[in-house]
Amino acid sequence: MIAILIFSFVSKGQQRNIIPQLEPVTSLGSGIFSLVPPKGHKLPKNEIPVLAGPATTSHIRTKYLEVPYSTLSKTQKADIYLPNDGQGPFPVIIDIHGGAFMMGDSRTPYDIAIINAGVGHGYAVVSVNYRMSGEARFPRAVNDVKAAVRFVKANAQKYNFNADKIVAWGNSAGGNLAAMLGTTGNVKNLNGDVTENLEFSSAVQAVVDWFGPCDFTKFDEQFQSSGIHTPFGSVLSDTSPESLYIGQNVKKDVMFTEKANPKTYIGTMDTKTAPYFFIEHGNIDQNIPTVQSIDLANALKAQIGANKVSFEILQGSIHADPSFFTPENFTKAFNFLDKVLKE
Repeated sequence: MIAILIFSFVSKGQQRNIIPQLEPVTSLGSGIFSLVPPKGHKLPKNEIPVLAGPATTSHIRTKYLEVPYSTLSKTQKADIYLPNDGQGPFPVIIDIHGGAFMMGDSRTPYDIAIINAGVGHGYAVVSVNYRMSGEARFPRAVNDVKAAVRFVKANAQKYNFNADKIVAWGNSAGGNLAAMLGTTGNVKNLNGDVTENLEFSSAVQAVVDWFGPCDFTKFDEQFQSSGIHTPFGSVLSDTSPESLYIGQNVKKDVMFTEKANPKTYIGTMDTKTAPYFFIEHGNIDQNIPTVQSIDLANALKAQIGANKVSFEILQGSIHADPSFFTPENFTKAFNFLDKVLKE
């Protein structure tokens, strides 16, 4: 059983059950992750990420854009898309964008691909923006995506959602946040400063985690062991995306850094109520070590059962490779989701 520490601090004589924030840093520094290797790093032509399918959501007839799910920040908004066909209430995908916790938004080409695939398979999609490291540090992004889940449940009737069938779907940094939602359904101290809809839980029924980072402090040693060269520099830099997200060098307080690791909370999960996980990672990912997802999947299987975890390594795939966003791979993901949410 993994021990979960409850963080609190005293402000103006009142105890609050949230993790204190450091001052935000807006300088991007070095070691920034991008969705493709940096300029000057040569890629084979077939690895240049050009995604199949429409690059727009204009064909989706029912959508609600920039809907606030909290009022603390202008960032806390979501785009809502409903399927063109079907009566509903629709199962819901909470789409969480990537970008190293510091960049990106709910309408990147990667997220548009997920949105279109979702509505095409009969799911409502709520594509979420959240506070990134230039605005606020961990755990604010986690606080925000949990608030987005509660918003979906609180507004299920208004938007024709099925509040009992929610999928957290993320890639890269969004994969970490999706996995955090999946493993912290029973954790009560991660709502933070977002107080809307607290009468609802932030538990989800399924998770799609594509190449999400988990164990920040082990990046360097895992790349070294794998023999894969990363052109993005050491994660142990003060200006690495992970250090900026945590608010200090990830090695300065390892116990604190581990609170951003979905694996930390697996011991709190109950087999009967735990969500199903669909995890994929490329075997030549230069941004995030493949073993991160291997270890997460194995830990989940040990706690909640192998029947609740689907894990696959995509051979020959880099970070955010187009192979994740093909119709064939989307079909694989939705076959898994439909089996656990629609049957």
